Amino acid sequence: MEYEKLLEEAYKKVKQVSKKDSDRFEIPKIQGYFEGKKTIITNFFQIASYIRRDESHFQKFILKELATSGQKEGDRLVLNIKVPSEKINQKINDYIKEFVTCKQCGKPDTELLKEDRLAFIHCLACGAKHSVRSKI
Repeated sequence: MEYEKLLEEAYKKVKQVSKKDSDRFEIPKIQGYFEGKKTIITNFFQIASYIRRDESHFQKFILKELATSGQKEGDRLVLNIKVPSEKINQKINDYIKEFVTCKQCGKPDTELLKEDRLAFIHCLACGAKHSVRSKI
């Protein structure tokens, strides 16, 4: 009987985790503009830090997926073609699906690890480990 009272007290003190993880992890949409034939993304590196991934890895993926060249200029990414924002946002979602969210529990609390020549996603929430493509 005493055990149940202690257990109820403990449950009252524990922070409740919401069932909707998608509310907690919402990727910001890109912001930018066109300049001649180029696309300037002003918040690209803020998105990289939000998803806790290496900027160069994220940039390489986006450039390859969009089949273009580009470079970092200060805190913005300059793409050498005009690309609609919907297409860039879709590629960012593809990156998050492949390199950020856990395939086991679906949470974004992961880290990218390299062991020898292989790359893995290690989930900090459930402890799962999945291989991902190491060459981009």
